[in-house]
Amino acid sequence: MVKFSKELEAQLIPEWKDAFVNYWQLKKHIKKIKIARIPNQSKQLNHDFGLSIFDPVRCFLSKISSTTPHNNITTTTEVIQVKSKTMHSDDTDDEEEQVYQTDLVHLFSEEDEVKEFFERLNDELNKVNQFYKTKEGEFVERGEILLKQLQILLDLKQILNERRRKLSPGILPRSWPSSGHHSDFSESPAGSIDEASTKTDEIIAALEKNGVNFINSASTRAKTKQGKPKMAMRIDIPSTTPTRTITAVTSMLWEDLVNNPKKQGPGDFINRKKIQCAEKMIRGAFVELYRGLGLLKTYSSLNMMAFSKILKKFDKVANRQESANYLKVVKRSHFISSDKEKGHEVLKTATAERFTHGHIFRRVYAILAHLAGVFSPGTGITYMETVYPVFSVFALLSLHLFMYGCNLFMWKSMRINYNFIFEFQPNTALKYRDAFLICTTFMTSVVGAMVIHLLLRANGFFPSHVDAIPGILLLIFLVLLVCPFNVPYRPTRFCFIRIIRNIVFSPLYKVLMVDFFMADQLTSQIPLLRHLESTACYFLAGSFKTHSYKTCNSTRLYRELAYVISFMPYYWRAMQCARRWFDESDLNHLANMGKYVSAMVAAGARITYSRQSDNLWFAIVLVTSVAATIYQLYWDFVKDWGILNTKSKNPWLRDDLVLKNKSVYYLSIALNVVLRVVWVETIMGFHFNMVESRLLDFFMASLEIIRRGHWNFYRLENEHLNNVGKFRAVKAVPLPFRETDSDS
Repeated sequence: MVKFSKELEAQLIPEWKDAFVNYWQLKKHIKKIKIARIPNQSKQLNHDFGLSIFDPVRCFLSKISSTTPHNNITTTTEVIQVKSKTMHSDDTDDEEEQVYQTDLVHLFSEEDEVKEFFERLNDELNKVNQFYKTKEGEFVERGEILLKQLQILLDLKQILNERRRKLSPGILPRSWPSSGHHSDFSESPAGSIDEASTKTDEIIAALEKNGVNFINSASTRAKTKQGKPKMAMRIDIPSTTPTRTITAVTSMLWEDLVNNPKKQGPGDFINRKKIQCAEKMIRGAFVELYRGLGLLKTYSSLNMMAFSKILKKFDKVANRQESANYLKVVKRSHFISSDKEKGHEVLKTATAERFTHGHIFRRVYAILAHLAGVFSPGTGITYMETVYPVFSVFALLSLHLFMYGCNLFMWKSMRINYNFIFEFQPNTALKYRDAFLICTTFMTSVVGAMVIHLLLRANGFFPSHVDAIPGILLLIFLVLLVCPFNVPYRPTRFCFIRIIRNIVFSPLYKVLMVDFFMADQLTSQIPLLRHLESTACYFLAGSFKTHSYKTCNSTRLYRELAYVISFMPYYWRAMQCARRWFDESDLNHLANMGKYVSAMVAAGARITYSRQSDNLWFAIVLVTSVAATIYQLYWDFVKDWGILNTKSKNPWLRDDLVLKNKSVYYLSIALNVVLRVVWVETIMGFHFNMVESRLLDFFMASLEIIRRGHWNFYRLENEHLNNVGKFRAVKAVPLPFRETDSDS
């Protein structure tokens, strides 16, 4: 049977861990009481006549007599009394807190330890109550706001439906849906501006009768001339897509630079897409609110079980039956007596109404490669320039998948809520077993293709036919990636494609945590992108038919594309930082953008130095690379990992650590520094042949992927601890309707 302490640790909400009952500390107090009782028990066993063969019988009878209730003795005497008193909160004068205190009516033989235990128990009960009240208040306030938002949305649709019913089918505008299923509306046709303006004013007037005002409406401007209205209502749709982003930027520029307060007309009004987006936002907010209420219910039940278990342990150790008295007080406390189920039912009703074996392989491969003549002077260069880039792409991808599987395993073991941080759906999110399975399947297919390729070349098949095998394998995987049918991991594949789309079109899409996390992965896969460039050129230009690898390498466009490929991941990441600064107005994002700009400069300098090895470019590479490395190391440790805090109780780390062994963090710091400076190899001037140079490049690319997988764990650990520090276990969903002061 699983101990309750392990069950509690497995089921508690990671972000609220500090707010739960400290069951382990209370167990230590129970152990102190047990130790204090040992001398008293030994004194009772000592007597003047020494040991006797009847001592076990006497001890057994005494235990029976102490536990058996007598008819003439009442056992209802209370040993403890729990009192509650109301105190004013320090934060607000109006808020009152109910604090529990325990008094010992009868003395225990180990009074100090029992008193200390109940003081600690009272502190835990008060902590749980106050946290529950705080979170309950937040959810209640959020629910009231959502009900108001929902009512505004219902009023909009109801009035628009009434207006549509009054219109005859013959003069119904084209942009309004003719079916009764839709209740949204869109902008009127340009051919009837006066009629559309009249209809818009009528709708606004009807809405204002229900207490809803809109910015830039005709009536709002009229009221502003006579006297400023107190509040106005507008729709805020997040700029999560390119069209919304362009609209938001142009609207902002129009308001700031070209806006004329004397212009006439209905102004910016709501269209059908805004209504649909508002409905989707409100639906998502209700889902998150319901999830938060579920977490609050779990918090309540787990704490109640913890109080029950620890009091039973106390009764067992102290030989007292006092758990019932204290449990009555616990059940009357706010976190148990609060009407949570009613909140769940109200929320359900409101939403329902509206929202319906590697070493062996290397030896075998080496033998096959020698049989095929891969390492011979004549064919070695050809093989490394044509077939090697394709297979290295698969190898680097498999290594990255393996590192991601290790990350998932460690995050799950350390109870880091990565699904919440990345906003993944728990039922479709990739598990660490899935990542390892995909990696194994991926690499098994690649190894099979490599062996078949080498066997065919060793048997003298025509190279143009044999060298098409890697391209066919790459094409198969691309087809599986975009396959719309319900083949394995379709939600994961589509999620990956959506994230890549958001990265490529940065900064037009709103940047989420998973977007810039994936973009950081791409900055470590620049060699893979370079191999994809050569592979695409080799197959698209038809070089595999003529077996001429110099077709791509000799062109100037191919050489210039090396700069573009090396810059793209850093550019995407810099644009994401710019977009986050635009959305959040946080200067830290601009500083982060500077890090990626410095990385672009250093990467470009190294590419140029590889083609022009002179002293000037050596100095430029050295300066830019050192500056970029120092910038990156500072950001890794201070911003991404949250360590190097000189005032921390853990020297040069941070106060809260997920891993218990501190030395792991110091080793990780040293490892990250070493792997960050592997670029030094590019300026050392070592001379290798083509095969050795390619293998060295692959080894260096693998080291960068390992460094990125190592970085991933600590980056998400820091994000998780930030959520824990703020007790953030539910996603904050923006709402469409908001009130703003009208100054026009």
